[in-house]
Amino acid sequence: MGQTPLPASPARPTNGTARPSQPEGPEGFRRPRPRPAPRRSPNPAVSVIVPTRNEARNLEIVLPAIAAVRPAVHEVIVVDGNSTDNTVAVARRTLPWARVITQTRKGKGNAMACGFTAATGDVLVMFDADGSADPNEIPAFVDALVNGADFAKGSRFRKGGGSDDITLLRKSGNAGLNGVANRLFGTHYTDLCYGYNAFWADLLPQLELPDPAAPQPEDGAMLWGDGFEIETVLNCRVAAADLKITEVPSVERERMFGETNLRTFADGTRVLRTLMSEHRRMEQRRKASGYAR
Repeated sequence: MGQTPLPASPARPTNGTARPSQPEGPEGFRRPRPRPAPRRSPNPAVSVIVPTRNEARNLEIVLPAIAAVRPAVHEVIVVDGNSTDNTVAVARRTLPWARVITQTRKGKGNAMACGFTAATGDVLVMFDADGSADPNEIPAFVDALVNGADFAKGSRFRKGGGSDDITLLRKSGNAGLNGVANRLFGTHYTDLCYGYNAFWADLLPQLELPDPAAPQPEDGAMLWGDGFEIETVLNCRVAAADLKITEVPSVERERMFGETNLRTFADGTRVLRTLMSEHRRMEQRRKASGYAR
């Protein structure tokens, strides 16, 4: 599918100086040096969060590609959703220095929240495991943040972006949802439904995502934000917080192996429902604080 040739073996990131030996975690893999608090600097430490569920074959290609990015990322966190294939074993074998954790509940949103909480970097990058995202674009997202953005939003529809995967139906639906989001939140999104994003880690408290430590509801239902609505929730909340958003052109590639979980009509309805719910949340909070829009 025209994938960029990858190195035979992944290189471990380094800043040119030897690091002291780090304590080993319960799985027997070294953890990166803890950072006292996220900070904003011209050379931020970058954490790449990769949620997975049965993505073993894709990880054999995706993880070395992330490791090959320069400047090197600070850490890669693979968050597994109780895969039934050998995703965890492949992740550990393919990139031994990656951190591999298991999400606490179910759903992509919970996986991302678990990864965000575990991350020790200054910048958090959301990265799908299916091979659709290009790791070589990570520096562009980081540059957008370093140059003043709070949130770097990937867009397939900015000049320089594109997609090898999106259908005309999904493109049309995305355009309609962009219009709704922009009207409700005063934004200028061109690609609301794209999940390749990055933001400064110090924003996490403002996003108020579900606590990964909270138990799974006994009825099996997902907490709000635990599901695939996570990307829309984030887009809405950064807008509601009046944060600076910069769109970064991005090229979406086809999934390499496995079946997509996208359901055009069901997912579109869920995104629309999320937009309306998050708008109500924003208005209620502004009313409670006495903020007049």
